[in-house]
Amino acid sequence: MQTTIQFPFGLTAGLSLSLLILTGCSVAPVYERPSLKMPEAFKEAAPASGDWKQAQPSEEIARGEWWKIFNDETLNALELEAFHANQDLKAAAARLGQARALEQNARSGLFPQISLSFGPTRQLPSPASQGLAPDADTKPVTLWRGQAAIAYEADLFGRVSTIANAAKFDAQKNAALFKSTLLALQADVAQAYFLIRELDAVQALYADTVKLRTETLNLTQHRYDAGDISEQELARVKTDLAAARSEALGITRQRAVAEHALAILLGKAPADFSIVPQPLTRLSVSVPAGLPSALLERRPDIAAAERAMAAANERVGVAKSAYFPRLSLTGSLGYESNELGDLFKSASKTFVFGPLVGGLLSLPIFDGGARAAGVDRAKAAYEEDVANYRQTVLKAFKEVEDSLATLRLLDEQNQAQDMAVDSANRAAKLSQLQYREGAVIPPFLTQVRSRD
Repeated sequence: MQTTIQFPFGLTAGLSLSLLILTGCSVAPVYERPSLKMPEAFKEAAPASGDWKQAQPSEEIARGEWWKIFNDETLNALELEAFHANQDLKAAAARLGQARALEQNARSGLFPQISLSFGPTRQLPSPASQGLAPDADTKPVTLWRGQAAIAYEADLFGRVSTIANAAKFDAQKNAALFKSTLLALQADVAQAYFLIRELDAVQALYADTVKLRTETLNLTQHRYDAGDISEQELARVKTDLAAARSEALGITRQRAVAEHALAILLGKAPADFSIVPQPLTRLSVSVPAGLPSALLERRPDIAAAERAMAAANERVGVAKSAYFPRLSLTGSLGYESNELGDLFKSASKTFVFGPLVGGLLSLPIFDGGARAAGVDRAKAAYEEDVANYRQTVLKAFKEVEDSLATLRLLDEQNQAQDMAVDSANRAAKLSQLQYREGAVIPPFLTQVRSRD
């Protein structure tokens, strides 16, 4: 005898409508970026013209091959090589791949999980389960099954979708971190390359210095042999030559270290890389500082901190959803039979609907404060990310101000050094001219004449 229980249509429709309303209703806090006190202009920059605008994250905008502004083919080739071979960049790309895989895994929770199974089970039923006497004999039974299992958690109160959103923001954070690593690599390659070229220029300068002081020593030696100067003057010239050679060797050591560092950036062993010496010439490249709001839009490290903050906000919603019921739907549909040959006959059809383990609708009543602790932890993590975001912005402003001050002061220093070089060149030419024409009396002869 089979009894069928019919639920009133209104009750069934009301229950279904309630579940649909609750599905996707997130309890996560509404996300808002924290307010920031931004300066109207950079202190170390020249006054900017134009109106200000509100910053909008644009970390996804391509920065372009900015290093090509220097019009250096060697640098262009090094940047391309570093992009393809640098191991830190490959590690950052792998972390981004992991984050995107985790995002896809979290998003899969929004869909039913379906699996297939096939195989036999061997069991010995008890006499009581068959309605037999306690001492009755039962025989082992082989039961063949071929089934499809379905599991699905309804997105009540937006728990599943909130988890997916947090994973999405984590993936976006890792994408911004990858771009930050890429920009840092490009800058490091350019800095290492120009440092090597700068050291090449210094090496060339010291080579000229050593050559000049060698000539001076030869001339001084002739004057000493002729009795025009004392041995003390000859020793001083020898000391100057030895000091110049020592400093030249120090520059050679610095260049070797810089070349090794560049090799690592290119993903090579130092023994497999060398760069032809090429003294650095003066570069006249001027890049405008832009607006502080544009800085917030363009820097990927700021974007990464902001996405981490957004992910933490979603996890607050995940923690809050633990206070509400969870609806898990499971079931299986297929065939089962004592004989393999009868497995796929219509008489062998079977299905099970309902939770295979646990209950259909679960609602925690008492947990000793575990849910409250989870919410508190999620909120504290969010506050930490807010502080990290604001600190990242402050560091960004500081780095820009440092760079602008450095550029401004270096420009003034270059002007002063140009004047000093011009004056030194003029003095050197006049001294050589006077010396060759005999207008300058050596110090030793001056002392002799004073005694006479």
